[in-house]
Amino acid sequence: MPTIGVAIAVPDPWGARLQDYRSTLGDDCAAGIPTHITLVPPYDVADAELPAVEQHLAQASTTTPSFRVRLRGTGTFRPVSPVVFVTVAEGIGGCEQLALSVRRGPLTCDLDYPYHPHVTVAHHLQEPLLDKAFEEMAGFECDFEVGCFALYVHHGEQGWLPTRDFPLAPIGEE
Repeated sequence: MPTIGVAIAVPDPWGARLQDYRSTLGDDCAAGIPTHITLVPPYDVADAELPAVEQHLAQASTTTPSFRVRLRGTGTFRPVSPVVFVTVAEGIGGCEQLALSVRRGPLTCDLDYPYHPHVTVAHHLQEPLLDKAFEEMAGFECDFEVGCFALYVHHGEQGWLPTRDFPLAPIGEE
């Protein structure tokens, strides 16, 4: 049974920069995790259900307009979870709307925590490394247009690979 996820990719050069930073901290999984904003967390789906999932995502993409995201500064989920992230400073509403749209029908799922769009830069590392990431990435800033989201499938050693992009409606064409 494949494990899928749905996410907004952070485009290069910023996506590569953040992924490289995560690797330099010693996160052994970083090479297999493209830099992203999660919409649907890891979710097991039967192979036979994948066409319905893709059809659902295609429909969801047509109801959400493109939007702008600005990433700026850092945040953390500690002590609840050992995560340091770059914050979504602009575009939170667009991320929330899109996440609600895709987490319906065949992707209805209960979340362990309330949805909070972010970009992870350190996860499950020792406290000093989490502190380092929080301080070093505090000045990070970029912005980009979100024109699509992607379906990812987890492939063991290769990690998360995008399998299909779903274009959003152009601004003003909801």
